[in-house]
Amino acid sequence: MNENQTLSSKQQSIIPISAFTANGDLDKLKTALQEGLAAGLTVNEIKEILVHLYAYTGFPRSLNGINTFMALLKERQEQGIEDETGPEASPLPADMDKDAYGANVRAKLAGWETIPPPGGYQLFAPIIDTYLKEHLFADIFARDVLDFQSRELVTIAALASMTGTAGQLYFHLGAAMNTGLSEAQIHAFIDVLKEKVGQQEAGGATAVLTHVLSSRTN
Repeated sequence: MNENQTLSSKQQSIIPISAFTANGDLDKLKTALQEGLAAGLTVNEIKEILVHLYAYTGFPRSLNGINTFMALLKERQEQGIEDETGPEASPLPADMDKDAYGANVRAKLAGWETIPPPGGYQLFAPIIDTYLKEHLFADIFARDVLDFQSRELVTIAALASMTGTAGQLYFHLGAAMNTGLSEAQIHAFIDVLKEKVGQQEAGGATAVLTHVLSSRTN
C-alpha cells in the first residue's frame, strides 16, 4: 500500500494517546502509552504530545496525562525496561518574531496564501489572538520534537474526543490535510478512532470530515 494511503504505526499510536488524554480516561491512556512506546514513539515524543495537548484540553487533562506517563515509566524502569529517550527540542532563536512566525504558521495550516485582516474574535478580544499566534503557533509549534503533521494528528484526535469542538475540528482536519496527510490517511485516522476510542467519536469526526472535504472540492 502506498505510504500516503495509510498511517504508520507511530502515527496510529498518537491517536488513542491524544484521545484518552482529552477525555480523561487514564486507565485506557496507560494502555495507549504502552502501545505508543511499543510502536516506536520516544519518551520525549510522548512528553511533547502530552504538553501540546494542554493548548486544546487545558492544563488539568495535560497534567493528568503527564502524571500517568511518569508512573508508567517508573513501573517499566522497575521491570528493567529501558525506553528510548529521544532528542530534546532545539532552542528557539532569541530574536524570533513570535507574532509573525505564529501568523505564518496559522496561515500555512489554514491554507491561506495571504494573511487576512483580523476580524471577529480577533477584534473582540485581541489578546486571545496574540496568545494563539505567539504561544500556540510559535512557542509550541516551533518545538521540533514533533513536526506539524504529527501535531495536527494529536490535535484532531483530541478534538474528536471532546464535545462542543466541531468548529475547531473542522479547521484542524483541513489543517491536517494541509500538512500533507491524504484523504485516505484521514479516513485511516477515523478508522483508528473507531477501533481504539469509540463509535461516537468516529461518527462525529466523520460528519465533520464530510463538510471539510466538500469545502475543499468547491
